[in-house]
Amino acid sequence: MPVISAIVYLPDGRPWPGQLREAALDVLELRPAEVVLPEATVRDERGGRLFDGSTLMFEPAAGGGPLADAVADRQARAFGVTNTAFHVQRALRFASALLGHPLPHLLVRIGMHDQPRRWRGGHYRLPRASLTDEPAALSCAGEVHLGGGAGFVPAPGGSRYFLAPAHNAAIICHEVGHHLCRHTADFRLNRLRPPAQQTNLKVALDEGTADVLTAILLGTPDIYGWHRGAIAEWDPRRRKLQPRWTMAHFVGGRDQDPHADGTVWASACWSARERVVATGADPARFDAALLRGMDSAGADAAPLTKDALNERRHFSRLLSAITRADPELAPVVLTAMAEHGVRPGASNTALKDAARAELVGEVGR
Repeated sequence: MPVISAIVYLPDGRPWPGQLREAALDVLELRPAEVVLPEATVRDERGGRLFDGSTLMFEPAAGGGPLADAVADRQARAFGVTNTAFHVQRALRFASALLGHPLPHLLVRIGMHDQPRRWRGGHYRLPRASLTDEPAALSCAGEVHLGGGAGFVPAPGGSRYFLAPAHNAAIICHEVGHHLCRHTADFRLNRLRPPAQQTNLKVALDEGTADVLTAILLGTPDIYGWHRGAIAEWDPRRRKLQPRWTMAHFVGGRDQDPHADGTVWASACWSARERVVATGADPARFDAALLRGMDSAGADAAPLTKDALNERRHFSRLLSAITRADPELAPVVLTAMAEHGVRPGASNTALKDAARAELVGEVGR
């Protein structure tokens, strides 16, 4: 397996793209616009040749974009593939090392959904016949789609940076987190559905778990602090993982954004991880308990019923699985999570009601 040097962004905990550094990628094959890794394939879908020979040493060119010349845009696109490949490989190897087994091969497609307007987001997709805006064939194991970019964000030094998702480690890691959720906790029981009729509906646990995994990989709770830096930290759209988010902020229901509700779960997990570190334990113990808890939570023989799906939404269910994965850490984890209103043995609605009643009681005292 050849090891190829690449220039990538290494996160350093600050709200910016990261530090440009040379890193090593284990590569199976290098194609004109595609890097094939043992764990994943990362492809630019916009056409043209990006790679010649075996080099992956490209400059980010401030994200490229429609205002850049052809040379700069090609550099930015090539950098996007290699930067994405690095963070995908790192995330998947992190997960497989803690789980003790690999995840299914992941396909990442860059430059998707840029019509009728450019897109600066990302999503994780599984095949379903009703997906009219997706490619005709999707991998049954799941795919990450990243847009070609849109708009600008501040860059170090006061310049502007075209917001290309392939340059943003937070977006990349979050979407890989959904792949991990699908093949461990499986919150929507997709393993019981026909391979071409899976659901892409994300619940709060899915979004929140993807966010806390991103925080672990980036080493910061302010995971979206770069491209959402204009949003105040107290605004739920910032999705900064901090103690203020409790079950009193949880809304629930079909019309609620699962990202916002997921921030409650992600913040509770981050608090628990920090509390574990404060005891002198290695943070990797919490990381392992989280991932192994997800794995065990997805391994039960639940039938594909409405009741089973509703139960898999409950924060308390995954919390119990995490504590079983490392019983010695359980008291620390439970105490930290309880401060966010997350406790074992209750539905999300019951936890929300209890947290709001407690808040009303505190105001009344």
